[in-house]
Amino acid sequence: MKPSIVNAGADAVIVYFADVISIEANQRVLQLDSAIASSDLAILETVPAYSSLMVYYDITRHSDTDIRASIKAIIESLPELQQVNAEQGQTHVIPVYYDETVGPDLARIAELHGCSAEEVIERHCRDSYRVYALGFAPGFAYMGEVAEDLQAPRLDSPRTRIPAGSVAIAERQTAIYPLASPGGWNIIG
Repeated sequence: MKPSIVNAGADAVIVYFADVISIEANQRVLQLDSAIASSDLAILETVPAYSSLMVYYDITRHSDTDIRASIKAIIESLPELQQVNAEQGQTHVIPVYYDETVGPDLARIAELHGCSAEEVIERHCRDSYRVYALGFAPGFAYMGEVAEDLQAPRLDSPRTRIPAGSVAIAERQTAIYPLASPGGWNIIG
């Protein structure tokens, strides 16, 4: 997909690299974010996400047309992506306590996939997860991609309080709740 730049208010644009979650699109987002940070543009803030980058700019220094042209020129100057490699980022090993006493959805996910709770735990532990975006709550990292044999839809009705430290799955994503908050994800640990 060719990147598109869309208005997001009087002082912001969003650059979209794809309409699906992919490591390549996320790498492009991070590459552009770094290039913009190194530029002489009057940028107030950037917000990287899965496959898009929100760019807030100083409207006293840039017009909409000017910022779009500048970002387009930066995109065109970006080098080709190298092979995406897990070692390019930092890896953190986080201990998780998996049990139905703290993971009320563990048994339901096992039933959904026709396996045991132990197999759900093994499947969740076998992969490394990439942080694609931060949001929802301070420190809430949207991580992916969860393997198909572990995916589960969001809850029909969100819970009013998920304890801090809870490990959850929703569709192709996994997360650790950094603080107690409402949530509609499946809690497995």
